[in-house]
Amino acid sequence: RPLRHVSAGKILTAALCLFQAVALSPPRFGGRPGRPSARTLLRASAAAPSAPPFLEPSVEIRAMKLLLLDAIQKFRNQQDLDGTVSVDFGVKGGELNATSRAPQTVDYYAVSEDLGKAADGVKDVCALLSTESPTDEPTALLGDKINGARAPLNGTWALLFTTAADASFSKDSKRGEAKIRNVVDGVRGTVTNVIEFGVGGEKLPAVKRLEVVIRATAASKSRVELQFRYVRAVLNRFFFFPLFGRTLTLYIPVPGPFITRCLVFASRVVKFLKFGRGEVKVPPKAYFDVLYLDKDLRIHKTGEDNLFVQARQTWEEAKVFLA
Repeated sequence: RPLRHVSAGKILTAALCLFQAVALSPPRFGGRPGRPSARTLLRASAAAPSAPPFLEPSVEIRAMKLLLLDAIQKFRNQQDLDGTVSVDFGVKGGELNATSRAPQTVDYYAVSEDLGKAADGVKDVCALLSTESPTDEPTALLGDKINGARAPLNGTWALLFTTAADASFSKDSKRGEAKIRNVVDGVRGTVTNVIEFGVGGEKLPAVKRLEVVIRATAASKSRVELQFRYVRAVLNRFFFFPLFGRTLTLYIPVPGPFITRCLVFASRVVKFLKFGRGEVKVPPKAYFDVLYLDKDLRIHKTGEDNLFVQARQTWEEAKVFLA
């Protein structure tokens, strides 16, 4: 199609919209190409020295952990009966907030009152456990080039429960079912979200796997600040073109802080040209607070108030959820 003349204001507006669609998306983006893949990190975390010994949870805490698994099982049983919220990509799919572009919180009561109450049951046990965490400094050694492999957060974590729409997948949605893992590399100071698509499905999905690499920095004893670097997308097919059993890997970078500041400045120029109309959106800081952490279980809450419950593969009582 022939190129048409476009005003500078429209170009700046388009650049800002592109940035908001990428940089303000949920944590699916993270670092630079050429870094080890999530699969490499999984192998490395298994071979790395173990984290420092955690304090052994008390009898009461162990009982509460079993109570949490029971609440999650009841929640999943209720999902089997009532279904779940169907979430697809972007604002229209219910994944992102239309104003902030931050991840939405899933309203399980929209499915049924029973499912909403079951989700509340999980959150109630998490609230109890958050007051009894045996780890005083969950973010210790994160990013330490020498001792990072002994960081309490280091290793692979599998998702048991979440209220975040961007981490909620179901067979009823267009994006389908998926299995989610979170790989923390304590030495590099990165968090990689691994999303495996097509789990249990008969149809081969276009996207086989997304690996989201995020720079993680300890902001306090319990808070981790996140800076999204890039997403590594492993494709089974490229648009409508089959790859004949092979895969194609694409890297999608996220604008760094300097580019972010430039785009925010550009948006202010656009607003000035529009005589002050419109709102300048500054990207919010991404972070999560660790509420509970031991050798088996991790509970954290994001800046958008979304709850995540994750477990290590070595937690014997949770293996039925991790299969």
